[in-house]
Amino acid sequence: MNKKIKNILSKKNKSKIVSLTAYSKSLAIILDKYVDIVLVGDSLANVLYGHKNTHKISLENIIQHAQSVKMGIKKSLLVVDMPKGSYDNIKNAKKNAKLILRKTKCDAVKIENSKNNYEIIKSLTRKKIPVMGHIGFTPQFKKFKIEGKTNREVNKLLKEARLIEKAGAFSIVLECIAPNAAKLISKNLEIPTIGIGS
Repeated sequence: MNKKIKNILSKKNKSKIVSLTAYSKSLAIILDKYVDIVLVGDSLANVLYGHKNTHKISLENIIQHAQSVKMGIKKSLLVVDMPKGSYDNIKNAKKNAKLILRKTKCDAVKIENSKNNYEIIKSLTRKKIPVMGHIGFTPQFKKFKIEGKTNREVNKLLKEARLIEKAGAFSIVLECIAPNAAKLISKNLEIPTIGIGS
């Protein structure tokens, strides 16, 4: 297992994990001094290219930005988002994840959760491809709303998180999940969680 990933796992229940997004070398150089994880997010579609959502960013776009970010990183764990459509089945997921890892020299890929993604995560981790999961608001698949406000939603999210953990992910992003739900999910997992906009 990658030493940087081991370091992230060792922080569970001991210290907070700082994770921020970068799209270029210059920003990565600044962030690398202060964070544990740098994510090259598909949010670059909105932030840099002015799209209404993240759906139009291509694999080539993500790879180009990740290559730039990689040049600015010395100590942080580098995670790269797999864009929408790049992991729609196990065969494509393996091919594209390997391409991202090879071309960017990143440490892991991130996959947003959908109904069939547990098997995809499992297939990647079995091939020694490190995966960060992502539940709650998943922009590639859902319209925006805060999740985890009802007991039913909390139970659904907790089940998702446990299945992602079981599939072999080393951490999970919790995006726009109500604070109490996020705390419950984090408490019930062995792997660390990364909060976005609770």
